[in-house]
Amino acid sequence: MSDNNKLTHSTDSTTIADLLERLLDKGVVISGDIRIRLVEVELLTLEIRLLICSVDKAVEMGLDWWSGNPAFDSRARVATSVPVADVEERLQRLETRLAAVPPVIEATHI
Repeated sequence: MSDNNKLTHSTDSTTIADLLERLLDKGVVISGDIRIRLVEVELLTLEIRLLICSVDKAVEMGLDWWSGNPAFDSRARVATSVPVADVEERLQRLETRLAAVPPVIEATHI
């Protein structure tokens, strides 16, 4: 058997973990548009953009929409919530002002 007929095997293999790590490190963008038209009139356009990357990579690219959003950031949730004592104080002031206003009596014609 000659050297030209030898089988060679690849020793480099990529695991799913390696592939996922590379994908999240570099990022990937998937985009597509869906257009629905009827008799040359565009009825609906959907532009779909999907970015898959790590959080660190997203922040590096300036995509940190979750930061400061109360739905995703517990620190923002605490910062935007109004203390109950403040609400009760405001309610008390409003009730006091309302009690000081004379009632309005409407005359009805019979």
